Amino acid sequence: MTLQLHYDAGTAAMIPHILLEELGVSYERVLVERARMQHKEPAYLKLNPNGLLPVLVDRDLVLYETGAIVLHLCDTHAQAGLAPAPGTPERAEFYKWLFWLGNTLQPALILYFYPDRWVKEGNTEGAAEVKAKAQERVRALLTQLDDLVARSGGPWTLGASFSALDPYVFTLCRWTRNFNHGKAREYAHLAPYLRRMSERASVQRVFAAEGLSGPFF
Repeated sequence: MTLQLHYDAGTAAMIPHILLEELGVSYERVLVERARMQHKEPAYLKLNPNGLLPVLVDRDLVLYETGAIVLHLCDTHAQAGLAPAPGTPERAEFYKWLFWLGNTLQPALILYFYPDRWVKEGNTEGAAEVKAKAQERVRALLTQLDDLVARSGGPWTLGASFSALDPYVFTLCRWTRNFNHGKAREYAHLAPYLRRMSERASVQRVFAAEGLSGPFF
């Protein structure tokens, strides 16, 4: 077994998890339960000193940062066509949206879910304000994503071809499923897109493997 994915259910690890299922390669899943603080244990911190998920182990290579894992899987399985060819304008566009997802949308979602990290301990009013502002930001970013799907002509983020962006888009949109308003599934073009994603065999297998139940997005 050369590939080993360290994950917890419903986290950003779902992104490479879906990609691995799309690739159909042999890999091992290693559950790291955040609820039991296993991501902060010494053994895991040797893999990722930041104590975050996911981690992908590929023989002697230990990778963290979701975008790096995505690119590694695309490059080591180029025949699968999960990213446009290097050196093309399409590849540059792929890079742009990959980094936008990881550096712009995902941090806004983290602010929403963990607002207390950004204020002094016990400052519940400040945390509530951070959460509210983060949700405003997420709604604006989802509008950009909805526009992207509309421009692409579908059925996928970049158009006709499924790419490694799609598991990233789906996973982050899924995190909005319990928002009081501004859920990704409320956007005109994201709603059918998310249904299509949820129906892919790879995504269904990941739902089952991670023990997830509805609402899926």
